Amino acid sequence: MPTGVIINALSVACGGIAGTLAGKKLTSDFKANLTLIFGVCSMGMGISSIGLMKYMPAVIFAIVLGTGLGLALNLGKWINKGAVQMQKPIASLFKNQKSDLSQQEFISTLVTIIVLFCASGTGIYGSLDSGMTGDNTILISKSILDFFTAAIFACNLGLVVSVVAIPQFIIFFLLFLGAKFIYPMTTPEMIFDFKACGGFLMLATGFRMTKLKEFPIADMIPAMVLVMPLSWLWVNCILPLL
Repeated sequence: MPTGVIINALSVACGGIAGTLAGKKLTSDFKANLTLIFGVCSMGMGISSIGLMKYMPAVIFAIVLGTGLGLALNLGKWINKGAVQMQKPIASLFKNQKSDLSQQEFISTLVTIIVLFCASGTGIYGSLDSGMTGDNTILISKSILDFFTAAIFACNLGLVVSVVAIPQFIIFFLLFLGAKFIYPMTTPEMIFDFKACGGFLMLATGFRMTKLKEFPIADMIPAMVLVMPLSWLWVNCILPLL
């Protein structure tokens, strides 16, 4: 049962509704300061997961190699292009008639939230973690942040934010199902290193949310694919030689 995936999608949908109803009642300072708190929470979740790491060289190598691969393939740009295509039918259903944003700003912001909710490192990590271990902690914690984030965006964009929950659920549910086939081939150490790798992505996400540093989160996603095989190779091929 993809409990965490369902909760996360509902949090975005409900947050979008709440933000639409709140409208202009929230001040700019309130929204900006609350976003900073979201970033700190993401950092805390990341640090907690990094503490589970078993084989640091494997995790670090996965992050460096995976990010290099993502940058070489322009993965971040491809994800942004996909979000642009995804926003077109959504934007056509909900025009920004009551928004202070220009049409260009409206579309740009909509693309941003599609990437944030559908392709974030935390969401991908949380969905895979939930599918492999049955632990929904990451997704439920993320849901709390997503509810308020969606509400803040919806103050300007309206109900379109709630609609983003649909593609988010589809993507995370597919990751959840795929993880069930991966789990039988893993070891506890591989799982811990996987969680640690996801923790680095959550930490980087926190830096982006607080606008301290624009880490290439989307380009870091391949590290999540590489970390478990590299953890296995470290234990079975490299450590015996040391």
